[in-house]
Amino acid sequence: MNIMVIGSGGREHAIGLALSRSPQSPHLFFVPGNPGTARLGVNIECDAMDIAGIVACAKSLGIDMVVVGPEGPLVAGLADELAAVGIAAIGPGREAATLEGSKAWAKAKMAAYGIPTASYEVFTDHASAVARIEQGPFPLVIKADGLASGKGVVVAQDEAEAKAAIDAMLVDRVFADAGSRVVIESFLRGEEASVFAFCDGETMVMMGGAQDHKRIGDGDTGPNTGGMGAYSPAPVLTPSVMAKVQTQVFDPLLRGFKADGIRYVGVVFAGLMIDEGEVSVVEFNVRLGDPETQVILGRLKTDLLGVFQAMVAGRLSEVGVEWRDGASVCVVMAAPGYPGHVTTGQGVVGEWEADWVIHAGTRQGHGDEVVVSGGRVLGIMGEGTDLGEAVGNAYERVGQVGFEGMQYRRDIGRRGLVHLGLVDE
Repeated sequence: MNIMVIGSGGREHAIGLALSRSPQSPHLFFVPGNPGTARLGVNIECDAMDIAGIVACAKSLGIDMVVVGPEGPLVAGLADELAAVGIAAIGPGREAATLEGSKAWAKAKMAAYGIPTASYEVFTDHASAVARIEQGPFPLVIKADGLASGKGVVVAQDEAEAKAAIDAMLVDRVFADAGSRVVIESFLRGEEASVFAFCDGETMVMMGGAQDHKRIGDGDTGPNTGGMGAYSPAPVLTPSVMAKVQTQVFDPLLRGFKADGIRYVGVVFAGLMIDEGEVSVVEFNVRLGDPETQVILGRLKTDLLGVFQAMVAGRLSEVGVEWRDGASVCVVMAAPGYPGHVTTGQGVVGEWEADWVIHAGTRQGHGDEVVVSGGRVLGIMGEGTDLGEAVGNAYERVGQVGFEGMQYRRDIGRRGLVHLGLVDE
């Protein structure tokens, strides 16, 4: 089979690694890919948002299935355009992808389907939004409605911070049309976790869960990032909590979509807040997350390509998806300056070709040289029979690869170890 993976980050490298292990030995193509994916298949120079270009390329290469990594192409309708020429896609069509493309639309669906989430209001008028802010209480969560590359959410601790966020979105238009409408939500307390599910339009099969680490610094300090590391499984996601995620989140979402005539084939990501065993949805995404993908697919025992084939055929219920025992950890190495203005161009030294190194923000330099090209550069993987062993293995490998000015957290997985009683809080 010829499989095309869209995207250039760590998520796409991790997807490619899982597909490369398939007993079906697929031929892999990556658009545009990175130096890590180049070791698994063929990288193709094409923008991930060039919908017409991707469709034309897929047709010319005889691609059987396209796996879409990032959300942008899905919201832009890539899956629909592929379907129109008879190419299967792992990723929902334009309408279903609105679940991530519009936070207001997603909140309305959650309310209609009875999915637990924070109370909210939607605003396009600056004065009305300010009037709502003045009512408090704080913290309040301010969200740009559309896609904002993960930067469109502000947890405002006071009135001044909230008004500044509203000004930036509705007046200064820092997110352009993505911020022309804002969602103001009540603040959810608890512990965050991520749970994913495969979906074929008729059945949802949970993939398990993970916890990522958003803050740049140890102890969850400093500004938010796209994710500085993750681990799976997450002890906060107890069997009782996972049962609630199935019955209170994924089941009603699928029932609601089917009742509304919305077909969803792909992966659903539920960002959750867990508070004393109760579950609330912070957000839905319509694809695999990063760096959670790395740790979750690292534990997948079943052939991922076989799962994808069952999804596009509408027979996911016939597949017994199995997971390996033990734990998986990913430690992200970031460029100097991240998450602000980053310094790039440094050479990556050490074991960058190892199968436990996930490439994200890298590009090919001169000859065999690999250089830093983005904020989150590498993901260092560690597996073990338990979380403690996986953490130890990941950090042992951190010392075997790197680049000038790299920064990384030294406490990835600590939250889980606290839950397990292996370290003090």
